[in-house]
Amino acid sequence: MIKLNKQLVKSVYFIGIGGIGMSAEARYFLSLGLTVGGYDKTQSELTEKLVEEGAHVNYDDDIEKVENFFKDKDSTLVVYTPAIHPEDNRLLAYFINQGFDVKKRSQVLGIITDRLKGLCVAGTHGKTTTSTMTAHLLHHSHLGCNAFLGGISKNYHTNYLLDNKSEYVVIEADEYDRSFHWLHPYMTVITATDPDHLDIYGTKEAYLESFTKYTTLIRPGGALILHKGLEMKPAVGPGVRVYEYSRTEGDFHAENIRIGGGEIVFDLVTPTHTVADIQLGVPVGVNIENGIAAMALAMLAGATDEEIRQSMKTFEGVERRFDFKLRNDKVVFLSDYAHHPDEIRQCALSLKEIYGGRKITALFQPHLYTRTRDFYKQFAESLSIFDEVILVDIYPAREQPIPGVTSALIYDNLKEGVERSMCTKDQIPAIVANRSFDVLVSLGAGDIENYVPVITEILKEKMEK
Repeated sequence: MIKLNKQLVKSVYFIGIGGIGMSAEARYFLSLGLTVGGYDKTQSELTEKLVEEGAHVNYDDDIEKVENFFKDKDSTLVVYTPAIHPEDNRLLAYFINQGFDVKKRSQVLGIITDRLKGLCVAGTHGKTTTSTMTAHLLHHSHLGCNAFLGGISKNYHTNYLLDNKSEYVVIEADEYDRSFHWLHPYMTVITATDPDHLDIYGTKEAYLESFTKYTTLIRPGGALILHKGLEMKPAVGPGVRVYEYSRTEGDFHAENIRIGGGEIVFDLVTPTHTVADIQLGVPVGVNIENGIAAMALAMLAGATDEEIRQSMKTFEGVERRFDFKLRNDKVVFLSDYAHHPDEIRQCALSLKEIYGGRKITALFQPHLYTRTRDFYKQFAESLSIFDEVILVDIYPAREQPIPGVTSALIYDNLKEGVERSMCTKDQIPAIVANRSFDVLVSLGAGDIENYVPVITEILKEKMEK
């Protein structure tokens, strides 16, 4: 039993436990020895691992299927993801109606991290890789760290790190549903503020204002590390240092960038000195900026130059973020979570930088009807950087279909000269089996990831023939 926000908690029940952020919190409470359970709509590798770690997971929102030890409202905390609503989920409705202590995931994250110095990474894109990289740097430094990450670290095969001796916690600060407003960062990076989640915010101005509000939450004595050129206006309190970074300009930036032979090496310029010969463990162009931001956070927290240099080259990346499944002279295949036009653009440019001269094909599943409706022209522009685009039907997630909004909106706006086709998810294996590919990247935040293992196996079999 622990005391959390004045409540004595023996058990925690997560509605949406299979979500990446929810599962990190579930692992935290498991590490404390509490009884942990939860519901998710579908079984996944992540939910299966949580069961192996001791969680009770069910896939039916019938309260009768929930174990009795989660039905004591005086000792059970209920945590839910804002993607699930009580009108659509019988369990969430039950717990609310019965007077349980029901909190959003972000509220709980704010409570359990406030006792530590939060090193947070916010932004439209890049935050998962940057936060995971920061956690890796600190974990291998004399400082150590705890971490709640938005992806599975390939170094540690988890999205949660525990270090009872460290005063630091690395947090991916999610702007969806204004979740990051529950945090009180000691230091934070903001990677990008390209408008997203307009189903929540309504306007670009409201989205930018949300980031401005976030900067007011930085603790005195802390720091804001801001990507150079962002439209948002920071509003930090007294005693908060502000730095800018980018690939080639700012208080933190790179010089002497060397790309070749499958490696990227550069010198990190800081406000006080230069750290020579930083080698990226995952050598893609976008990780130059991600690395600069992560190193700035780690350095300002107190990590040494040599700790940073050694750790950067051992960073293995994040599952579904430039996640190479095959990489050889015959074929390259990788999976990436990119689901916003600017993320796709960064992915395309990074692949062009590495594999210039080879044909690069993008297999893209749009995520959400509203995002497709709001950004189909921008999606088409970013996808047109690739040589070929295969568009899959929209993944709806929490949404109902919108009349007239399909993948065809993107297809019709691709630039002249880009090879293009459309398919359903079920057609993906046959397309991969019957086509030849040079460099293939699977893009999207939906269930296209479920097809990555079969794509990998098909491509391996074709290479062996």
